[in-house]
Parts: sequence; C-alpha cells; structure tokens
Amino acid sequence: GFGAQSLVRDIVSGFFFLLDDAFRVGEYVDTGRLKGTVEGMSLRSLRLRHHRGAVHTLPFGQIAALTNHSRDWVIDKLELGVTLDTDMAKVKAVLKQVGRDMAADPAFGPNLIEAPKSQGVARISDFAIVVGVKFTAKPGQQFTIRRELYRRIMEAFKANAIRLAYPTVTIEQPIAAAAPEAMIAAAKTAGMSPAPAP
Repeated sequence: GFGAQSLVRDIVSGFFFLLDDAFRVGEYVDTGRLKGTVEGMSLRSLRLRHHRGAVHTLPFGQIAALTNHSRDWVIDKLELGVTLDTDMAKVKAVLKQVGRDMAADPAFGPNLIEAPKSQGVARISDFAIVVGVKFTAKPGQQFTIRRELYRRIMEAFKANAIRLAYPTVTIEQPIAAAAPEAMIAAAKTAGMSPAPAP
C-alpha cells in the first residue's frame, strides 16, 4: 500500500511539473538537495547530470520546489575593490567603456541582453571602495562573459592607473627600540653627534 501511494505521488507530481513546463531536457535545475542538467525523465523520476559528472535519479514526489537556472535570462553581479583614494568618476567611465566594448564584440555581444555597467559604490571597507558591476546574459553564457569581463576590467584599470585594493598591515617600531647602529647612522646623516649609549 505504501509503495503504491509513493508511485502514484511520483506520477502525479511529475505530471504537474510537466504541465507547468517547470523544466526541459538540457536545462540546469536545482531541487534544493540535488542540482544538475536535465538529461531525461521517466514516468516517475527525473534524471540530473551534476556538473562534476555524477548522475542523480530523483523521484518527482520528492521534489518540493525546483529552481530553473536556464530560462530566458540571467543577471550576474561582480564586485571590485579599489583603493580609498580612487577617482570614482574615472572608474565609472572606464567600466562604461569596457561594457560598450563587450557589447560590440561579435563573440560576446550576441549573448548579452544588457551590457555590463557600473552599479556604483556598494560599500566601503577598511581598505577598499567596493564597486558593483552588473550584466544580463542568456542562460549558461554568464560564466564565459564573466571571465572575459574580469580580464578586460583588469587591463583597463591597469591602463588607467586604477589600483585594486588589498589588505595591508603596517608595523611601526618606536625610535627608542631601534638598533644603536641605525640611530648612529641616522644621526650622522643629519649632521649631529650621536649621544653615547647608556
């Protein structure tokens, strides 16, 4: 009896998933517990290929909710940390030009729905101004676009003397704790007679 109930639940759930057009073969979906590309489906289960190669067989009745990452469009966001003394107007202009170049590139433009553009300052940390960048792409193409976008931004920042920020540690040594030799050398450079060491 329990087996029959599970079978009926799987079949009915699968029917409604298909009726809702929740997924198609070749699309990348996430069920909460399992995710992967839909390779096929039977009367009672869904077969997913994980991006690392494993194949998952999931009964429809065990899917409480399903997220489809392959429909219509996808928005991707990047964050870049620049030094605190950076001219933000310059950063915005550079990012705008990079976005235009990406949209005009025949290798990437057709897969972009909305060109990359600056989202302004996202936040300020102890050592960086964090700038957001956003673009809209066709599903599955965002990964290639993101890699190329990072590369172009790095080159554009370097060409325009915009420095990426990174955490630094400053250690100060009191002058009294300096080595006597260093103090004597500093005094000679300044043209003074060093005081005798105690």
